[in-house]
Amino acid sequence: MKRYGLSADEKIKSRKDFELLYSTGKSIYSSDKKLKAVYLIFAETDKTGVRFAPAVSKKAGKAVWRNRMKRLLREAFRLNKEILTGISIQKNFLIKIILSPNFLNEKVNKSIKLAQVEPGVVEILLKIKSALK
Repeated sequence: MKRYGLSADEKIKSRKDFELLYSTGKSIYSSDKKLKAVYLIFAETDKTGVRFAPAVSKKAGKAVWRNRMKRLLREAFRLNKEILTGISIQKNFLIKIILSPNFLNEKVNKSIKLAQVEPGVVEILLKIKSALK
């Protein structure tokens, strides 16, 4: 795994995983309530690390805005994933996370930048890390 890459093995793709996370996962929010994360921690020994997926509802805005939001969430996670990867490998955990905007939408934020998204992603990752200890 590259330090700053986001490989196919690090992405959540299957419908089964999404349904499992949304039905049994824990929800947390950033302090400004702009971002929401649903996550599950698996105590598996054969697979360790962090799996991630961005999810943006159609209610958030038009396709161009939603796709930009997904790109920004992916980029913010990619740059800060080492917050969780080290501890998850050390403790033999598999962590699956779905990140989505909560109070961010196209009506409120016509243009959105990485600087608006990254602090919330870092805060959520730190909250998940504190839940591991």
